[in-house]
Amino acid sequence: MLAIDLSKVVAGFNDPVHDSQRVFRDALQALSHPGNVVDLIPNAAIPDKAQPSAAALLLALLDADSRLWLSPTIAASDAAHWIVFHTNCTLVKHPSLADFAWIHSLGEMPELTGFNQGTDEYPELSTTCLVNVAGFVNESNSGQTITLQGPGILGTSQLCLNKISDAHIENLLIQWRTNNQQFPKGVDVFLCGSNQIAGLPRTTKLSLTESTTSNKG
Repeated sequence: MLAIDLSKVVAGFNDPVHDSQRVFRDALQALSHPGNVVDLIPNAAIPDKAQPSAAALLLALLDADSRLWLSPTIAASDAAHWIVFHTNCTLVKHPSLADFAWIHSLGEMPELTGFNQGTDEYPELSTTCLVNVAGFVNESNSGQTITLQGPGILGTSQLCLNKISDAHIENLLIQWRTNNQQFPKGVDVFLCGSNQIAGLPRTTKLSLTESTTSNKG
């Protein structure tokens, strides 16, 4: 159990009820329309080294019954104290025990198969992962573009990630193919830029695209 250091805790939502509802709607929009980039304004004090959109999402989604896994950089930061203080969630040491995971970067993303995959009868019990990214761009020559196909997408959509290495995008695509194969089990992911999010439900198929334009939703 984390011994909360109150000196590391800043305020949460300015208006807890309405801000939480607004962020929850943003999360649903992102998952319902994979590949669309959704603006998410935190309206909250954010601890040092925390991605604002991811912090706000967890502030809205977590409660006292939630189990949260933190990647090493976040676990060692003020953000760990802040999120436990404001949500009363339980931190867990092993990804397989987590309802939610807050991951500092694609470089710190562990194997997705190590998280709770849910069951055929209760796939909703799987872990939802929030992964910080450098952001999203509109021009594919400024970043790596991926093509998305699946439910919630008319034909295909594109998502261009800013400042992401070839190794990290390749790892994401390889892991995601395995995640698709677990259906109806498998994890859902939010990619979290500073003030924007994009949802990757487990039903979405990803592939690398040479030159496309990302969608902004």
